[in-house]
Amino acid sequence: MVLPPFYVTLLNYIGLYAMVALGLVLLTGVGGLTSFGQAAFVGLGAYTTGLLTTATDLPGYLSWLAGSPWLALVVGLVFTAVVAIVLGSLTLK
Repeated sequence: MVLPPFYVTLLNYIGLYAMVALGLVLLTGVGGLTSFGQAAFVGLGAYTTGLLTTATDLPGYLSWLAGSPWLALVVGLVFTAVVAIVLGSLTLK
């Protein structure tokens, strides 16, 4: 309501990229680990959220997610966490 749509979009991009950079700093700087898949997990969460937010022809058991960016964000985070746990458990054995 206060800013034009261009500036709102620009601030959204700045916030998203800052969160990605902060995650990389925490992983490499604080944790001392090498990042092999951080961008893949960020992309997986973003793709899942975008797909669920814009999809109109979802199956019946997923139709309650369509159109709600907040529910889609939670599902994207949970899905990415599940994939990370599965891949982590396979690689740490």
